[in-house]
Amino acid sequence: MELGILSLSDLQRDPATGQRVSAAARTREIISYGILADGLGLDVFALGEHHSLDFAVSSPAVTLAAVAQATAKIRLASAVTVLSTADPVRVHQDFASLDLVSGGRAEIIAGRSAFVEPFGLFGVDLSRYDEIFAEKLDLLLALRDSERVTWSGRFRPPLADAEIAPRPVQPRLPVWLGVGGSPGSAVRAGRLGLPMVAGLIGGTFASARRTADIYRQAGEAAGHPAERLRLGLTSHFFVGKTSQGSREVFYPYYREYLRPKTPGGRGWVVSPEDFAQVASPAGALMIGSPQEVIDKIMAERTLLRTDRFLGQADLGGLPPDLVSQSVELFAREVAPAIRQETGAGPGSQPPAGAAGPGTSRWG
Repeated sequence: MELGILSLSDLQRDPATGQRVSAAARTREIISYGILADGLGLDVFALGEHHSLDFAVSSPAVTLAAVAQATAKIRLASAVTVLSTADPVRVHQDFASLDLVSGGRAEIIAGRSAFVEPFGLFGVDLSRYDEIFAEKLDLLLALRDSERVTWSGRFRPPLADAEIAPRPVQPRLPVWLGVGGSPGSAVRAGRLGLPMVAGLIGGTFASARRTADIYRQAGEAAGHPAERLRLGLTSHFFVGKTSQGSREVFYPYYREYLRPKTPGGRGWVVSPEDFAQVASPAGALMIGSPQEVIDKIMAERTLLRTDRFLGQADLGGLPPDLVSQSVELFAREVAPAIRQETGAGPGSQPPAGAAGPGTSRWG
């Protein structure tokens, strides 16, 4: 089982000054977390893409390239690439370049976006976003598979024997599909035989069971072998030295992260009772002492048959020292126990894209 961390690069206000943390400072923090994760032997570092002043990173490939220069083994992924509003040719070029810089460690997790801002910014018709996403995903997979591509669609100019350069170090860039629980998205991932990452931000592990089942049923119906249908899960995350201590430290930042920042804006207020429920053994929030987190990850794996877990480690303005402490406990105490239970060592999964077209378990 692969273990890693992710950042969505949210920019919060300093409670002492009321000033928003600068994007420059936040970006430097995020790079340091990727370097830390690599040094501690975690498998994956992932970075989200957003297009508003509430976040620091709009181009994950650029920031991940900075991480690549200071790391050696950790895989570097988007979480997610907003393919709905991007040109697939540019996406492939950016991540192929990241693959060259990192020596073959780049991955794309492609998604449709939970935010509306990118659609207006890039002039994409929001009312047709699923059709547009499906077409762009089809093109991205064609670009991944061939050095020269002939392709036509409804929402982008056609390609006629176009050279797709540069080519990555890996035979094919790994492409995962990031989903938020939509049955249609799970069906799409399964039908295409793509590995899938499900974002779990509330409820319980059991609430993700339906999505996982739909994904595997669609994949098996399409004739894909079970080992190709890999499932990852992401959730909010904090590891503390003790159970109660972790909750007392993390709650104010979790509440700040999720509360609406403007009247009627996105988000919700997390009450102490809500927090206790989501932090319970069956709850989606991956929090607690090292042993609690070990137990929760193993329960999740048993129920959903997950192959990868990514914890969102730095949300809500959590200070860098607390983020680092949490990541270190995750890597030094949680990860070894999970690997022993699952028979997996650090980086034990086969190199992404190592198999040729049609045989890669990464889709």
